[in-house]
Order: sequence, then structure tokens, then C-alpha cells
Amino acid sequence: MEDILKKIEENTAPKDSFQITISNNKTDFITRFNPPLQLKKGKQYEMALLNLETYYSFPNIDSTKNNFKYSPDGGSNWFTVTIPESTYEIRDIDAAIKQQMKTNGHYDSQNDRQNDKYYVSFTANSSTLKTILTLDNNYQVDFTLNNSLRHLFGFNSAIYTE
Repeated sequence: MEDILKKIEENTAPKDSFQITISNNKTDFITRFNPPLQLKKGKQYEMALLNLETYYSFPNIDSTKNNFKYSPDGGSNWFTVTIPESTYEIRDIDAAIKQQMKTNGHYDSQNDRQNDKYYVSFTANSSTLKTILTLDNNYQVDFTLNNSLRHLFGFNSAIYTE
């Protein structure tokens, strides 16, 4: 019991900390500290990025990860959607895919345009920071293409079914 209390005391005791501010006007840079940071031997350290402020956008969709391939009929026919290079959030990618699916006639039209039914959707799980893929009505998604969105979304190279 005494060892547990000592461990709790160590873990909750105030820790040494310091802040480093790095600034640059380029997207790729290296910072060298002069004098170098001196860390005490025998101690464990953690590092965290607390804030990133940027005035430039970094495209997360480019030619290396911009294709989405789906089948509306259980794998008999396949369609590829190419997302233009830019910076997207998951909901923007989902909207771009659904727009192309609508152009291809792969949705169920409802009376109200905003309630059209799509059988492929992407959403974000903000707790796990993962992407959720929802499939229905015999739709499939092929993430085996080299330049597919799987790299961005974190999926394995596979064909996903309902």
C-alpha cells in the first residue's frame, strides 16, 4: 500500500515544464536551439503540441490520395470519384462524394432535397479521432487503389461491404 501511495504522490507532484515557441514563414523548416535544450538524465519527459496557428492551408487531398471507388450493386459495377486537390474536413469529402453519387444517380430521392438518402457516408468520431464509414443497401467501397482516400481516412487496403 505504501508503494502505491508513493507512486500516486510522484505522479501528482508538480513537474518542471517549459514552453517553446517556434515561428517561421515556410511550410517546411528545422529549428536548432542554441544553446541546446538541457534535459536532466534519469528523468522521463513528454512532449505535446498544444497549439498550431497557421495562415496557410495544407492540402490533405492531392493526387496521391484523391480517389474513391464504390459499387452500388454488390460489386457488379464500380464507379470512381476523384476529389480535387484542396484542404477538406471529413464532412466536405462526404459531400463531394455524395454530389458525384447524385450525378451518377446512386441515391434515393426524397421529397425534400436535403433529405436524399445515400448508402455510403463518412462521419468523424471526435472521441477517437477516427473516420466512420457507413454502408447500406448492398453498396461496397474499394480501398485497394494506391491513390485512394484510405490513406487519409486510416482504412486498410480492402473492399468494404455492409
